[in-house]
Amino acid sequence: MTKNFWMFLGAGLVIVAAGLSFVFLGTEKNHLELNGKILKVRVLSLSPDASLVVADFRVNNPSGIDFVVKDVQMTLDPASGDPVHGTIASKADIDTIFQYQKLVGPKYNDVLSLKDTVKAGKTVDFMTAARFELSEQAIAARKELHLHLEDLDGPVAELTEH
Repeated sequence: MTKNFWMFLGAGLVIVAAGLSFVFLGTEKNHLELNGKILKVRVLSLSPDASLVVADFRVNNPSGIDFVVKDVQMTLDPASGDPVHGTIASKADIDTIFQYQKLVGPKYNDVLSLKDTVKAGKTVDFMTAARFELSEQAIAARKELHLHLEDLDGPVAELTEH
């Protein structure tokens, strides 16, 4: 093979690589992604076998598309046994709890509810709460708490307390 062949092959590969990188970098913001972390978890005992778990969390939307909430779920990994799914409390119920139950502490953030939006490129703090059929001691001894946020278009964000 001649020297010209290798020169044109190398130039062609460089042009193709530059084109592919331009396409990948140009569409990077079009991939909807939500990341974040659980900042604080509070527990309010409702009865000997039921508790309310309040989670304050921070989410970041680095994409160029708004994240519109379709579903919020909270799951707890107890010290032993299978994961337990909580029943999410409504925004009105959470507001009432913070108004009358001072043991929970102050309300730091707005409640994340269905159809709330995390704007593109923004970082926002929210809170949510769920009822678990576990004692306050069982929740305090938990391994992890998981928060599952789903967008209207399907992408899912999983936040985990370590």
